[in-house]
Amino acid sequence: MNVLVTGGTGFLGSRLALKLNELGYQVTAIGRNEAAGHKLANDNIHFVRCDLRDTEQVFRLCRDKDYVFHCGALSSPWGKYKDFYDINVGGTHNVIEGSKKAGIKRLIHVSTPSIYFDMKDKWNIAESDPLPIRPINHYAKTKLMAEQLCDAAYKAGLPVIGIRPRGLFGPGDTSIIPRLIRANSKFGVPIINKGKALVDVTYVDNVVDSLIRCKDSDNSTLGKMYNITNGEPMYFIDLIERVFRQLNLDFRPRMISFDTAYRVASMMELMSKTILFGKEPILTKYSVGVLAKSQTLSIKAAQEELGYQPRISIEQGIEQFARWWSEASHDK
Repeated sequence: MNVLVTGGTGFLGSRLALKLNELGYQVTAIGRNEAAGHKLANDNIHFVRCDLRDTEQVFRLCRDKDYVFHCGALSSPWGKYKDFYDINVGGTHNVIEGSKKAGIKRLIHVSTPSIYFDMKDKWNIAESDPLPIRPINHYAKTKLMAEQLCDAAYKAGLPVIGIRPRGLFGPGDTSIIPRLIRANSKFGVPIINKGKALVDVTYVDNVVDSLIRCKDSDNSTLGKMYNITNGEPMYFIDLIERVFRQLNLDFRPRMISFDTAYRVASMMELMSKTILFGKEPILTKYSVGVLAKSQTLSIKAAQEELGYQPRISIEQGIEQFARWWSEASHDK
């Protein structure tokens, strides 16, 4: 069984590629990070350096594949709209068209719950709940457009299914927890409104499990998107305290109100746009919202229709991340 994993050198894509390889699939992983690609190659995974914007190469790599897992995306709270559009929309279009030409059995698409976010507290969001009139940022907007391409492709006959995983963490994470660790060491972690935002996170291997379930799910699940989390909502302050306790690091909270944090982020964004040549600010308005506003997802549909159940708890996931972080730090 031949499978293609886009974004194969990323956090989720690499974990998925390794798991599929372990299960006996012939895996081709594509991405732009050659160092990460070489590591995959050492595990007998076929790595090809590829930019999703390269239409012909994407088409060529879809050939002779049974399944395509589309994990590749530009994921960032900051950046130029054109870059997000070209990769998240144009790249997804290439993957869809390549999958059509190859006659694949199923395309499994990774989207994002960022499409739900609108700077308001929301709890137990279901996939069918109304979306904000205006997406919160370029990332959310272009990922929603990518979903719409998948919807159209499904209606045209392509077997497509997707997930919206929330707040991935675990060994290999270079985003969520590492950013908080760096902030803690420099100036402290901003804790907005006492950290009482209720948040969902997901251990990366649970997301991998959900993707494999999407590959094998009943045909009645095709054309749908599924929320994926650990199903353990907790206050942000409790989550971050657990992380630093497990890392044996002194936690340096910087208490700040939402209004103050939002004003600071607005000034930083203005400076970035006017005098810092577009460099990503330390704090963005979107980041402030994520830290301050509750957002939890219902995973009822994934549980009932995919048979999804998180195998690894948040506590276990934090332990595994801490072990990896300690080993990675010692290797440097």
